Amino acid sequence: MFKTMKKYRFLLSRLIKRDFIQKYKKTVFGVVWSVLNPLCEFFILMLVFSNMFGRDTPHFTTYLLLGVFIYSYYTNATTQGMQSFLNNGNIMNKIKLPTWLFPLSKNISALLNFLITFLVVIAFMFIDNITFTWKFVLLLYPFVLMFFFNLGFSLILASMYVFFKDTSYLYGIFNRLLYYCCAIFWTVNRFPDNIQHLFLLNPVYDFIYYARTVVIDAQIPGMDVHLLMLGYTVVTFVIGLIVYNCNKNKFIFYL
Repeated sequence: MFKTMKKYRFLLSRLIKRDFIQKYKKTVFGVVWSVLNPLCEFFILMLVFSNMFGRDTPHFTTYLLLGVFIYSYYTNATTQGMQSFLNNGNIMNKIKLPTWLFPLSKNISALLNFLITFLVVIAFMFIDNITFTWKFVLLLYPFVLMFFFNLGFSLILASMYVFFKDTSYLYGIFNRLLYYCCAIFWTVNRFPDNIQHLFLLNPVYDFIYYARTVVIDAQIPGMDVHLLMLGYTVVTFVIGLIVYNCNKNKFIFYL
């Protein structure tokens, strides 16, 4: 894969650039929308739930921001990745190339967007009086794992979407359900301990939980959380590669 990326690095860079141009084409604010969308959602949630949950949650502003922006990164990467094969069908039918470059380019674009938006989160951390420690370096761990998790999930979704167009609607419903299972604006400590542990079965919540623990609590999550996140990422990425490799030769007949 890395050799192929090196061989097609020019094409990959052009795909990433094209993704940015197409996404914000004919908009006034351009790439600023990558920040405005999750930021508007944050302000709405802050307005509605600050009195309900903010009183009992330390640094509720940062708590909410991390949940909103990390979840937005996941949905943007996987939704764009899901559509990557179908949207590039004309290219895939004319040129022989590794088609996994398309979901990869979408995920790299989503990652760049996320890194830009995370600068806003850092700005709000100063306002929220968050203490910056060396432990912030550990945020690289969930963010790197999340990239490969999103890429693996994108390969699964993109392969399904080629054959089953209803995938996009079903995935939209799934994401709405997942949103309320990620404790974006509420805390899981309202539940008994045995129920709280069930939330760790949600990989997206694990990424959010890790970031909140490092940033807000200034603590390093336990080794069990590290291994759980690594396991989810490896399994999802491997399944994504298997699903893609089993179906890549059939795509041309359905695009």
